[in-house]
Amino acid sequence: FWGAAAVSLQRSAHPLLCYVAHVTVGLAQNFLPEWTLLGDTSVLAGVYGPAEVKVSKEIFNKATLEVILRPKIGLPGVAEKSRERLIRNTCEAVVLGTLHPRTSITVVLQVISDAGSLLACCLNAACMALVDAGVPMRSLFCGVTCALDSDGTLMLDPTAKQEKEARAVLTFALDSVERKLLMSTTKGLYSDAELQQCLAAAQAASQHVFRFYRESLQRRYSKS
Repeated sequence: FWGAAAVSLQRSAHPLLCYVAHVTVGLAQNFLPEWTLLGDTSVLAGVYGPAEVKVSKEIFNKATLEVILRPKIGLPGVAEKSRERLIRNTCEAVVLGTLHPRTSITVVLQVISDAGSLLACCLNAACMALVDAGVPMRSLFCGVTCALDSDGTLMLDPTAKQEKEARAVLTFALDSVERKLLMSTTKGLYSDAELQQCLAAAQAASQHVFRFYRESLQRRYSKS
């Protein structure tokens, strides 16, 4: 049985921080991984599985991966369902589900606060939770959000205010091996050159996130 949860806070290129805790559920122990800090957006992430899956959702040759995103208040809406799909597609690209066929792996994300770059924050929290839960993956992944203002100035990990005023907002999910693009979602107007510029900036910024992952895991397991 795997279980994991993380809090990830994110905003405009601020330092990342992590915390670790444990919780016991029934006879299974759930490991709560790092608390990722990069500003004022925070997400609590939990990973559960491999567990029994409903027959209607069963896949005979791999695990069924589900993502549930809960807003800070109220019920999930269209925005949350769209983010769930993007996060699930990213996780499915790296999780080795064939090792646990006919089971379910569920990632639950609870938004604590949203000060901008929420999708990137969710992606980072999900990755840290998957890693600490011991879910087999072919690589790590991270999310980076870029914004372009009216003058074409590029901002990494924009705040909610910067996103609202931006001409375009682009979020990328990248793997840790080749910085390969796993997922992208965009909003607004931008040129092909600006898209490539944002992607290059996200790939460069991802190095800092992956280094943070490594350092967090080293601290996590050096205390075990």
